[in-house]
Amino acid sequence: PKQSGSQSHPGGSLSLSNATVGASGGWCQGLDIPNELFLALGLVSLVENLLVVAAILKNRNLHSPTYYFICCLAVSDMLVSISNLAEMLFMLLLEHGVLVMRPSIVRHMDSVIDMLICSSVVSSLSFLGVIAVDRYITIFYALRYHSIMTLQRAVVTMASVWLASTVSSTVLITYFHSNTILLCLISFFLFMLVLMLVLYIHMFALARHHLHSISSHQKPPAAHRGGSLKGAVTLTILLGVFFICWGPFFFHLILIVTCPTNPFCTCFFSYFNLFLILIICNSELRRTLREVVTCSC
Repeated sequence: PKQSGSQSHPGGSLSLSNATVGASGGWCQGLDIPNELFLALGLVSLVENLLVVAAILKNRNLHSPTYYFICCLAVSDMLVSISNLAEMLFMLLLEHGVLVMRPSIVRHMDSVIDMLICSSVVSSLSFLGVIAVDRYITIFYALRYHSIMTLQRAVVTMASVWLASTVSSTVLITYFHSNTILLCLISFFLFMLVLMLVLYIHMFALARHHLHSISSHQKPPAAHRGGSLKGAVTLTILLGVFFICWGPFFFHLILIVTCPTNPFCTCFFSYFNLFLILIICNSELRRTLREVVTCSC
């Protein structure tokens, strides 16, 4: 069910109804986000990701597994924007009576759009993890990188991510009432968070050690300190923005499993649309990620 009926806000099967939110009392009003804001943010994100995809496809120097993964990440984020735009336009047409459909067809369309959103979210997280692994191989196995990450393996990896994302999203939307399914999704997010944390910290530690070795034979060592500081700031931004953009959404899922009827939890549920906006607005994460990739190439 939607947060306020099946025709008013994006959020789909993973949000809770107004009846549930209302149980928390009048002190929790939630956040009413204008439909126009969803449309504007979706269009901006769509255009930005289209430019990223076009740049990678047009520039032959970027035709490598690393940039193919970044391209897939952009496509995933683009699908999030397209799905949200389609759902928002669909709701607006229904609300203004421009489009008249039977409730059963509306529910079916809603499930399809929710499946697209969920699939794009899962694939986006997956490609963030894939890019982290790819960067790790580049740094720690530089001489063997081209034999490890061949184009064929990259294609298999990308196809596997898209297939797994589609299957998992279909299962999630079909059985979203099951706590087991939600726990699997939460575990997946935590796994990706830990994976990125471990890999990027290890890469930063190696880079810092390398700079320290170079600076020990050079004077002055100010460049070493500056490089280490820049690397630490970049790493902090990357992991911090990742957690800020994705954390509230998955914390929302944790509360659905642990305390679906608690007044404080239901109040948190009323901000679900804000969590979707944070996912749409994770352009800083992609910008920082491209900086990490560029610096390590």
